[in-house]
Amino acid sequence: MPTISMFYGILIRMFFYDTDKHKKPHIHAEYQGQTAVYAIKDGELLADSLPAKKHKLFTQAGV
Repeated sequence: MPTISMFYGILIRMFFYDTDKHKKPHIHAEYQGQTAVYAIKDGELLADSLPAKKHKLFTQAGV
């Protein structure tokens, strides 16, 4: 999975084709051992979570 961005300690990795788990293109946002999975199309949180401040920063970044 390629790393496409890093900001404020958040590492962004992209999965374009996943037919097993999330069934849609998505990205993983990783921060200090925690991972959240967001749909690329609409930013829907698919799994897990980040700390509240990092989640807010991530969603405000326009992802």
